[in-house]
Formats: sequence, C-alpha cells, structure tokens
Amino acid sequence: MKKTQLAILLSFLSCLCGWGQARFVPDAEIVKVGEVEFQVPRRVVFGFTNRGDADLRILEVRPSCGCLLAVFPREPIAPGQHGEVEVTFDAKMLGTFHKDVEIRCEGAEPIFLSMQGCVVREVHDYGAEFPIDLGNVLLETNYLEFDDVSRGDRPCVELRLVNKEKTPFRPELMHLPAYVKAQYVPETIPAGKVGTIRLELDSEALPMLGLNQTSVYLARYLGDKVGDANEIQLSAVLLPDFSQLTDEQKAAAPRLEADKTDVQLSASDKARRTETVTLSNLGKSDLHIRQVQVFSRSLSVSLGNQTLRPGRHTKLKISLHPEHLSSKSRPRVLLITDDPEHPKQIFNVEVAGIK
Repeated sequence: MKKTQLAILLSFLSCLCGWGQARFVPDAEIVKVGEVEFQVPRRVVFGFTNRGDADLRILEVRPSCGCLLAVFPREPIAPGQHGEVEVTFDAKMLGTFHKDVEIRCEGAEPIFLSMQGCVVREVHDYGAEFPIDLGNVLLETNYLEFDDVSRGDRPCVELRLVNKEKTPFRPELMHLPAYVKAQYVPETIPAGKVGTIRLELDSEALPMLGLNQTSVYLARYLGDKVGDANEIQLSAVLLPDFSQLTDEQKAAAPRLEADKTDVQLSASDKARRTETVTLSNLGKSDLHIRQVQVFSRSLSVSLGNQTLRPGRHTKLKISLHPEHLSSKSRPRVLLITDDPEHPKQIFNVEVAGIK
C-alpha cells in the first residue's frame, strides 16, 4: 500500500515539476525457447525500448535462481533507444523450467521477464528456435550486430546452427571481413547436433565511424557459392570517443533532441511512404551530425543541415522503397553526432501494409 501511494506521489510531482521519466518496455515479457539440450547452456536476449522522455538506467537484474547468469547495459539508454538484457540458463537439470529475472530501473517499479522451455537429453524439434532453413543447416538468425562499439573494444557475437544431415558438417564463413575473426565450436558438428560460430570484432580495424555493414556467407558444402540463400548480414556501429572531455567541456557540449524516434511508413499507401523528423540542438555549442546512415536499402534519407547552432532546428526526411524490403534486417536510420551524452541516435521504422 505504501509503495502504491509513493508511486502516485512521484507521478504527481513529475507532472507538476515537468520532470522527465524513463519507461522500460520489453519486446516480449515471456520468451519460450522450446527444447534445450541437457547441459548445453541456452542464451536468451530480452530486448527492450525506452519509451519515456528521460534516460533509462538499469540498476540491477536479479535472476530467480543460480542457474541463470544475467548481463545488462551499464550505460543509460536514451529515450527511444533499444537495449538488451542477456540471460544464460545452464540447463543442468532435466525437465520443464520457468525462470524469471527481476529488472530494477531507477525511479520505477520492478519488471519481471520470463523464459520457459524443457531440458531434454536429445532435441527433436528445432523449428521455432532456428527459423532460417538453408537445406542441410538451420540458423537461429541471418542478421548479426555489434552494437555501440568504441575504439579498442573486442566484442563477440555468436551464431548457433543445427546440422540437419546424417553426416558430420564442418561450417565455414566465406567473405569474412578483415576486422572479424571466426571460431567454430565444435569445428565439426555431429549429425543432428547444434554448433556455434563465435565472431570477434577488432574495432581498431573498422574502416569508418558509424555503421559498418557487410555480408558473409555460410558454406553449406564443399565448393558452395555465395548467394541470397546463404547470406548473413553483419553490421557494427562504431561510436566517437568522448572519454577525454572535461566536465566543463561536457557542460558546454551540444545536445541533440528529436521530436520522434519511431516512424510509421506504409508499403501499400504511396502517400505514407515519407515521414519528416525535426532535429534540434538544445546544447550550448554547435552540433555536428557526422554520419546519416540506413540499415536497409529499403530506406533513403535527406537532411537539411549537418551543423546546428544552439537553439536551431533542421529536418530529417525518411522515405520507404517497398521493392527493397528484406526480412534480413530491421529498417532503421542511424545518426552519429558530437553530442557526448547521446552520440548515436536510432530511428526505428515500422512498416505497415506488408503482405
């Protein structure tokens, strides 16, 4: 009762004083992972978006038992931005499981997310967990991201795959860029089993600030060729470095604000294929927009001014080209700026009218 009264009082004061408030909105509250092989750890990613108008800070993530290991972003999530909480389940006990994590954010009530499934000695159904079918191999995804990378970082992402054949399979990625190294675990995947490709990014070798995007291809058999069927899109977002700024310089820095970060466009209605976003500089010095990039060729953008003086505005125009829509990526627009608090601004594009 006291907690409820306190929450109401804080909400009233927020409205009265004009305080901003963060809002943690999960992509899904429950993730069903199906069958999990005994003693093979299973990683689940709980995506979320800050739907509030202030930075979101996760203070703590509390797993419901010692069989879970949680990793969460320590940096604040800006309004409109997407984040991820990674939870790994050790799968050391057979049988059905229902595990929770409690997420505590600054100034908000706890949020509970769940993963459900069944630990078995031999997995028989991989369909829901590995939806990308390459014929002899199933993939859990064909789109991999290294997000929010700084120079010097060496982050890793993993791609799991299933060997559908009755003979062992040796995976290999073709056209791997020089800034990524691959490790195959195991090097040869037994028939009907799951393997992992672990990719490590050398951020020092990234060619440019902002979005670095390329395609790699999984060789399904000896002599396989590259093509749309075995393509895996790979992207990395390199952020500018503001670690050397003094407190005085940060106080005098520019500050980007957008009137919206979620954009709705239509694939069927020509009149709704373009949206305009207003960008403002609320800081104390000139704001420089260093990069304007799209994650999908189904989008194009135009920007009025790349330099904004304090208190000035400009327009970002986002247009949709439905003929280039692909299931391999989420349509988004990326801005890289010299705002030290929010050097990256993402605009998520929701597309209606897709058959």
